[in-house]
Amino acid sequence: MDRFDIVVVGAGHAGCEAALACARMGCKTLLLTLNLDAIALMPCNPAIGGTGKGHLVREIDALGGEMGRAIDDTFIQSRMLNTGKGPAVHSLRAQADKRAYQDRMKRALFAEKNLEVRQGECGEILTDNGRITAIQTTTGAEIACGAAVFCSGVYMDSRIIIGECSWAGGPQGLLSSSHLAGALRKLGISLRRFKTGTPPRIDEASIDFDEMEPQPGDDVITPFSFMTDGVMENRAMCYLTYTNEDTHRIIRENIHRAPMYQGTIKGTGARYCPSIEDKIMRFADKDRHQLFLEPEGLSTNEWYVQGLSTSLPEDVQIEMLHTIPGLRRARVLRLAYAIEYECIDPLQLRADLSLRSHKGLYFAGQINGTSGYEEAGAQGILAGINAARFVQGKESIILGRDQGYTGVLVDDLTTKGTNEPYRMMTSRCEYRLLLRQDNADLRLTEIGHSVGLASDERLARMSQKREDTKNAIARLKKTWIGKSEALNAWMTAHGQSESSGSVCAADLIRRPGICYADLASIDQNWTPLPASVEQQVDIFLRYEGYLEKERKQVESFRKSEDALLPQGFDYMALDGLRIEARQKLTAHQPRSLGEAGRISGVSPGDITVLMVWLEKRRREMQS
Repeated sequence: MDRFDIVVVGAGHAGCEAALACARMGCKTLLLTLNLDAIALMPCNPAIGGTGKGHLVREIDALGGEMGRAIDDTFIQSRMLNTGKGPAVHSLRAQADKRAYQDRMKRALFAEKNLEVRQGECGEILTDNGRITAIQTTTGAEIACGAAVFCSGVYMDSRIIIGECSWAGGPQGLLSSSHLAGALRKLGISLRRFKTGTPPRIDEASIDFDEMEPQPGDDVITPFSFMTDGVMENRAMCYLTYTNEDTHRIIRENIHRAPMYQGTIKGTGARYCPSIEDKIMRFADKDRHQLFLEPEGLSTNEWYVQGLSTSLPEDVQIEMLHTIPGLRRARVLRLAYAIEYECIDPLQLRADLSLRSHKGLYFAGQINGTSGYEEAGAQGILAGINAARFVQGKESIILGRDQGYTGVLVDDLTTKGTNEPYRMMTSRCEYRLLLRQDNADLRLTEIGHSVGLASDERLARMSQKREDTKNAIARLKKTWIGKSEALNAWMTAHGQSESSGSVCAADLIRRPGICYADLASIDQNWTPLPASVEQQVDIFLRYEGYLEKERKQVESFRKSEDALLPQGFDYMALDGLRIEARQKLTAHQPRSLGEAGRISGVSPGDITVLMVWLEKRRREMQS
């Protein structure tokens, strides 16, 4: 029998991060995948990042993960989104060369000395006294392990649907996993059925780009990884086009053939990524919908039509494509399709992504009901860290809502659950001014270093950035620029009224449109700063009051998070709680008063009862 410390099942974006984390933390790890050719596959959009998602990728990187470095090495166009808004919602997004990204991630996996990659399917999960002991493949191999991380994505009992046609299968013509769902059910794990979909891929030679709006990348590119140095260049262009009344008419005329309206599709779809037929029916007042054309790589003719996700029949797909400017000659290389799949109810998980009912079982990615590569990668690295610490006999690492978007993601899943594919957005984060993508390294590098993932060099870089930022802010607050004709000329040139006296350099940066670099000609002690430090200085001084307000909110939040509740307690015996609260608290076993308050069905009144009981219990233990 083979023996590994940890087995990671599934090699998508969650599985890759989980396996690398386990191996890099010193655990002998097996990565088991249905198909070696599907490692790090991007079955949907050919991009990493986006609104809210870019934050997750930078957090993965700060912890010592691989996704940020892999996309920096293989991107073909990069763009910072939401730059017209404040820094809290700036989000990086990069077009990937899909095949190059896969190859890059494979190289990282096969280079890891503690990691073995193998093709195979998990058929059984063997346990003893509520703890995993081994997994068994469908070919009969038994693999002993101390922990397992399940990252099966959308492959569990998955079904592809195009019009009236459907068959058992995974994304892009791959096989589905036909045994894992049954193995999980044998352990008493509750499953549900979700649905997602993807647009058609079309031949580049059949696209009329001159009929669409070019969408270039940024002139100055921001890397995803805090360790990426050097000049980065865009190598591809994206394009915008729109549907029109002819497109909508064809869809409406064929809506009776749409599987989601026929009742063929049973799974719950993603609210924030609806199919084009759903958009046309739900938003009948809109006369057009935006489509974003993205290249899938530099060595392929395939282009991705973002915004045109559908499961309509083949003939309808082609007919509606040919009504769209730029796509009137489009040749379909891969049809759009819907995919239904099994996933678990994430309320069965603890905040470290371990299963409540069995020790040593961890879950990450779309198997937990999420959507997106970035959400998967963030869960993967956290589950991998905690699986490794479990077999090493160490305490779990739990990220709070005040520490990162990853903390928000996991807390939402494990305390609130989700009844549809969960997507990360900046609006889900209460402390988004503190949890910006530009300071993910300042927030999480020390945690990554403490568990053995972030290198000494990475920690040193972060520490230097923090120190340089602190010193620059302190100097600016003590620097006063005397009244002079030169100062007044500078003020006028920067759209400011003339000064009646001396001005503080820090106060100047607080004014609209002025940044640290602008002070070079009037601040005698000005010195150039690294771009990352200059960014921190500008943001801190401009938003200092708002940042302090959020810090006070976090302090209040931490008090409830630090009020720990006993584990394994029978809340049914606690007088004063409503019946629903007793049942929910007993089943969920929250770690803290704060977590208890976020459980659906637990009211503010119930939390007051818990607070009184906790204080009484504390006094009794001290007496």
